[in-house]
Amino acid sequence: MKEHLFTFMGTAAGCGVPSFFCTCPACEEARADPTLARGDCGVMVRRTGLPEAETPTVVIDTPPDARHQLLREGVHHVDEVLFTHCHFDHIGGLGEYEYLVGLVRGGVPLPAFASAEAQAGIRAEFHYMDWCLDFQGIAPFETHVFDGVRYTALPVTHAPGTYGYLVETDATRLFYASDTGPLPPETTEAVRGVDILAMDATFWKRNWNAEAHHSVQECIEEGLALDAGTIYLTHLCMHYDEPITCAELETYLEQYGGRVKMAKDGLTLPL
Repeated sequence: MKEHLFTFMGTAAGCGVPSFFCTCPACEEARADPTLARGDCGVMVRRTGLPEAETPTVVIDTPPDARHQLLREGVHHVDEVLFTHCHFDHIGGLGEYEYLVGLVRGGVPLPAFASAEAQAGIRAEFHYMDWCLDFQGIAPFETHVFDGVRYTALPVTHAPGTYGYLVETDATRLFYASDTGPLPPETTEAVRGVDILAMDATFWKRNWNAEAHHSVQECIEEGLALDAGTIYLTHLCMHYDEPITCAELETYLEQYGGRVKMAKDGLTLPL
C-alpha cells in the first residue's frame, strides 16, 4: 500500500479560474460548475494511515487561496513549507501561516526551504513574519528529506532562483514544476523517465512568454520527450490566448490515450 499522497491544492495560473474580471467561456463554465474552478498553484504531500493531528504534512508554495485549500482538504497543521519561487500567486497566502505558528505551534518557527533569491523576495514581502519562519536554504540539485520522502530542488526557466521539485519515494518518482519554460539540460536529465510529471501548461496555443512558461502543447511535447509515465497539466490559465473549456480540453487530450491528464484542484495521487 502506498504510504504517501500527493495532492494538487491549486492548479491555476495567477488569475485563477474563474477570474473575477473575465466572462470568457472557460470562466463561465467554472462559475456554472464550481468543481471546475481553479485556485492558484500549490501542492501537498502527506502520509496515509495516521490521525490527522499526527499526519506529517509538507506543502509546496503558499498561494493566496491557501486557507480555503487547506480547509477543503481538512488540514489542521503543516510541518514544513518548500517554495518554488517568490511570485505573488505562489506566496500570497503565507500570512495565513502566522496564526498556525502563533496559536498551534506555540511560537516554534515553521521550517521553510527556498532558493536564496526566493528567500530574499519572501522576506521583503512578508518582513513581519521573520519571527515565525525558520528559513533554510536549499541549493540547486540539493535533496531535502522529510518523513521518508526526498525533495530535490531542480532549477527551471522562470524567475531567478525558481525550482521545480523532484519528489521521490521508494515506489514513485514525480517531478513538479508549476512555473517553467523549456527545462534546462541538467534538470532534463535528472527527471527523464519519471513516473509522473506535473508541469506548467499556462497557455492554450499561442505562448506569450515562452522563456518562462509552457503552452499546453509544449508541456505535452516536452513531457513525451522526457518519457514521463503520466503527464499532468497544471498552472492552467484556460483563457490565454483563446479560451478553452475543461470539456474541450478533455476532448483534446483523448488523443493521448490517458497518458496526458488535466490536473484539477483536490486531485490526489498515490506516491
